Amino acid sequence: MESITLKTVSVEPAVLLARARQGDSEAFGELCRFYEAPLRRRARALCGDAVRADELAQDTLVSAWKSLARFDGRCQFLTWLCAILMHHHRGQLRSHWRRWFGARAAGAEFSRAGWADEAPQPDATLEAAERAAWVRQCLARLPARHREVVFLRFYNNESLAGIAAGLNCSIGTVKSRLFHALEKLRQLPGVRARRDPL
Repeated sequence: MESITLKTVSVEPAVLLARARQGDSEAFGELCRFYEAPLRRRARALCGDAVRADELAQDTLVSAWKSLARFDGRCQFLTWLCAILMHHHRGQLRSHWRRWFGARAAGAEFSRAGWADEAPQPDATLEAAERAAWVRQCLARLPARHREVVFLRFYNNESLAGIAAGLNCSIGTVKSRLFHALEKLRQLPGVRARRDPL
């Protein structure tokens, strides 16, 4: 993962991807080891929970292997993986809400068990954890199509063209969604009151 040498980083991902697209499962396994850490970091930024982030990353890599023939190279491979990651994250959220509403309808008492633990991690300061939770809450108020472009642009540092290719839409659509997402975020209560901009 992170201990890959510079020589491997500069040459091997493209070679591994080409071999994996020809059906070489071992090459895909090596490719997974290369992308696993960055994918987990993005999953953690998306859901705020280490265990769920690991599950999301694993589900993403399994889905990527199953649908590798659909990767057309119009965007970075990591961007394509992040699009799959967001799809799985949306599915998890829908599943949580269905279980929650089902439990409420049956008269069960609501429990936060299984939800993302937003308590600060030992290696993070309380302020950073609170800010991250606040940002996630703000992003959760956006429609899914707006969250996707914000995530890919600011968490994945992807170009507008790369986002368009990853989400299979036009650059104009990406620009429009990003503009509307940022406008909606700016208008949320408490955003302007905070010292540091979103």
